[in-house]
Order: sequence, then C-alpha cells, then structure tokens
Amino acid sequence: MKKSLKCLLAATASVVSTAAFASSNMEDPLYLPQNREVYLKTGAAVMYKKADSTPALKNRGLDGKEEFPVWRFTEDMGYGITDRLAVIGRFGYTHDEDINRQGMHRGRIGLMYRALDDMDPFIWDFYGEAFLSGVSPMKGTYTPTGFKFDNYSNGRYGIIGGTRFGKRWDDFTLAAHIEYLQTFGNHNNKIAIDPALNAMGYSLTTQLGFPDEISVNLKGTHETCFGFDGMYQIDPKWSFGMGFEYYEHHDNGVKSIHTKLNAPISPALQPLQDGVKQNLLDATKNMKDGWDEYVLKLNFANQLTDSMQLAYFAEYTFDTAHENSQNGTDVKLELGIRFNARF
Repeated sequence: MKKSLKCLLAATASVVSTAAFASSNMEDPLYLPQNREVYLKTGAAVMYKKADSTPALKNRGLDGKEEFPVWRFTEDMGYGITDRLAVIGRFGYTHDEDINRQGMHRGRIGLMYRALDDMDPFIWDFYGEAFLSGVSPMKGTYTPTGFKFDNYSNGRYGIIGGTRFGKRWDDFTLAAHIEYLQTFGNHNNKIAIDPALNAMGYSLTTQLGFPDEISVNLKGTHETCFGFDGMYQIDPKWSFGMGFEYYEHHDNGVKSIHTKLNAPISPALQPLQDGVKQNLLDATKNMKDGWDEYVLKLNFANQLTDSMQLAYFAEYTFDTAHENSQNGTDVKLELGIRFNARF
C-alpha cells in the first residue's frame, strides 16, 4: 500500500512538474501566461537581404542589390486575465538604410483563449487581434522608374482571426497554427509625386495640376498564414526549437484618387490630366505587388532564472514575388537575440 502511494505521488509530482516547466518556458510554441502573469519578449536582430529580379526592382535598378545591415526590433507581450484567457500584443520595427525604408512592420493586439488545456488530449487556443498598421500612414513616391515604398506600413486597420493547437510530452512540444488577416480599405497614405514625372512633355506637378503629394483610396486586402513549431527541452537550462511558416500577401489595389487635383495651367490640358488620371487608376487597380514567403526558423533558449530567458534565433526566408512586388529576395537571412521575462 505504501509503495503504491509513493508511486502515485511520484507520478503526480512528475506531471505537475512537467506542466509547470512547460508553461514557464516562453519559447514553448504553446506558451500562455497564467492568471495575473505578465510576460515580455524583446528581440533585436540584423538581416541580410539580396533583392531578386522582379520587373519593379529592375526598373528601379535594385535587382540583385544587397542590403546589410537591416535592423529589426520586436516586442511581444501579454497578460493573463485568467489561466485560460490572456491579452496579447505583438509589435515590430524595421530600419533599412540601403533603400531608405523604415517603420513599423508589425502591430497587433488582442485576446487569446485556451479552449482545451494540458488535461485534455491536446491543447487548443483561439485568438482574435486588431491589426494596427493604420496607426501610421503608408508612405511612398511615384518616380519615373516606378513606385517606391518609403516605409513598411500599409496604412490600413484590420482584424486577425486564428487558432493554434498541439500537444506537450515530457520534453517535447509540437504545435501548428493558422490565421487570416482582413484589412479595410481607406486613404491613409501619403504619396509624393516626383517632379520629373511628365506626360507628353508636360510636368504632372507644375503643369497638369497634380499636387506634390496625393492620397489614394486603397482597397481592402487579405493575408493568410500557417505554420508548424516544435520545441525540445534538452535539460533544465536549455531548449531547442524549430519551425516553418508560410505567408501569402495578397496584391494591393487602388479604387480612386482621394486628393482633389488642381486645374492644369491651361483648359486645353484638361483632357490630358483626365487621361493621366485614368491611366494611373488602370495601372494600379491591381498593383500585382503581392508575394509569398516560406520561413524556416531555429532557436536555442537558455533559462537564466525561473522568470528570465535568453534566446538566440535564426530565420531563413524563401519567397516568390509578383511582377510589381518590391519585397522579393534571392536571399533573406536574419540572426538575433530575444530576452524573455515574466513576472
């Protein structure tokens, strides 16, 4: 009887210890903060990129261009309202001096709910988030060699719905996730017009009534993401993780020019202004600037204390870009560190 009781207690302690340990590893792909627990994951990375040869990049003379260093900073955070419900936020900023492009590349905040937990056959979470790219306007420039993006915002708000599910064993976690983003069209953008742009010898900005900067009514768009992640606990101090993610970035499109144009310098040029405006809309109603990404992920994490962790990570991205995309690359490699804390 005593022997059976000891075995039962030992097994119970093992299960509790495993569950507690798994929930405390912030690199676990199924990590969720406990009731009244706060976590912060602060990342800094450097990226090397080599642009591919889409027509848009060729027109701008950027095909094959190497970009290094591209600095990237991220902040993921959350607060456990209960053991099953948490507020989560994910933010990121990129600075690429080589192409003079910088800004927030990620901004989202919402709720995650754990429908099934460790006591069930598997873990299943659902989440909904607000997409916050509309916090800053999309900025770009129309130039004689094509459109140039000046930041990473698309200027639109949206909603994200997703789910993740998986299972934990003693030293191993396996998880999958899928999510869908829908953005809402608006005119939250600032597009400068290069004075060198002309039509039949007439400058758009000084003779055909186009201001130095315009905004356009963009259509809503959507993105899809799915992936798989695994983590192996090597020992109490070290863990190892691998993952794969696929992103589908849909083409953008313009519905109309929001900014009211000025009258051209001569009434005789009004048909030319109308023609330029219509040609611009015809060319941008489907911008054909989408791209698909296939991301391989790797990390090693060191548990510094019960509540602090340092992770070293690497990501390599393969992609296929549409003809007007400026995001296609032949090489995209990112290396960084991430400091995780919970309290």
